[in-house]
Amino acid sequence: MSASSKYRFLLIPPFRLPDKDQFTVPAYSEPADTPREQRLLNSDFVLSHLEDVDWVLHPGAEPLYGNWSVETREEFAYAATARIDGVREACESGKYNGVILLGGGEPGFMESREIGRKHGVVVTANAFSQMYLATILGDSFSIIDIEGVHNVYYRDLIRTHQLQDRCRSIRNIGYSLPRPGDTDPDTLTAQCLAAAKGEPSVAMERAVDQAEAAIVEDGAEVITLGCSMTFWLQPYIRDGLKERGWDVPVLEGYTASIELAKLMINLGVNASGVTYMGPRPQRPLSKIFV
Repeated sequence: MSASSKYRFLLIPPFRLPDKDQFTVPAYSEPADTPREQRLLNSDFVLSHLEDVDWVLHPGAEPLYGNWSVETREEFAYAATARIDGVREACESGKYNGVILLGGGEPGFMESREIGRKHGVVVTANAFSQMYLATILGDSFSIIDIEGVHNVYYRDLIRTHQLQDRCRSIRNIGYSLPRPGDTDPDTLTAQCLAAAKGEPSVAMERAVDQAEAAIVEDGAEVITLGCSMTFWLQPYIRDGLKERGWDVPVLEGYTASIELAKLMINLGVNASGVTYMGPRPQRPLSKIFV
C-alpha cells in the first residue's frame, strides 16, 4: 500500500464462508490465500474501476450464525458485528482513505461510516451507493433482487436511506441463496455459471423481464440490484433492456460504491459531523429535527 496513491481502498466482503462447503457461493467461499482478483465478485467488469486504485481485498469474517449466506435480519446483525472490527482496524491503521463495504445488504454500514468519519476515512456501501446515484440519473428507481426474506430486509434499507418516495418497487427473480433445507438443484449459482458459458439462464431471462416490468408497470426510470449475488446480472439486464428499446441506467453495487468513494475523495468531503456525531461533540445541539 503506497502512501502516495490518491485512492487507497480496503474492500471488505460481508462474510467469508468455509471453502468447499455445501453452501458455498462464488467469491465469498474462496480460501483467504486465493489471489484477490479471484476472490473479487464479478471481477471481469469490476477490475476496470480499480485500475487507478491501490487496493486490498479483506478476507472477510466467517459468520457466527452458520455456514450459509446472510438473508434474515438476525443473520445481517451477526454479519454487521463481525465486519465492524475489520473496519475499525483498517481505519486506525492509517493505510486507507476509503473502505468499500461489499454485499448488497450492506451489514454494518451506518456503524462503519461513523467509525470512518472519526478517522477521516470515506466509507461507502452497495445499496446506499446505488440508490443515491440512481436519484441523480432519473426520478425513480426499482430493485431487482433474489426472493423471500431478503426482499423485506431490503425494504428496510430503503426506509433507512429515506428513499421511499423514489423507489418504485422491489422485484425478485425467484431464486434465493443456498442454505439449510434447500433441495432444489437449480440454484442461483448454477444459473450464473450457465450464463457465463453462454448457455440459457432462467435467472437472466427473469431479470430482464422483471426490469422491463419495473419500467412499464411500476414507473421506474433507473434499475438497481439488491443482493450482491445478483450483481452478475447487470450487463445482461442492461443489454436486454436495450434490445427491447429501453435506454435506462442499470447499476450494481461494487462499481457504484468504488466510484462514489472516489468522488467523495476528489471533492474532499466525508459524512456529516452532525449525522455521525461523536459522543462528545465540540458544538452540541439542543434540538434534533425528525
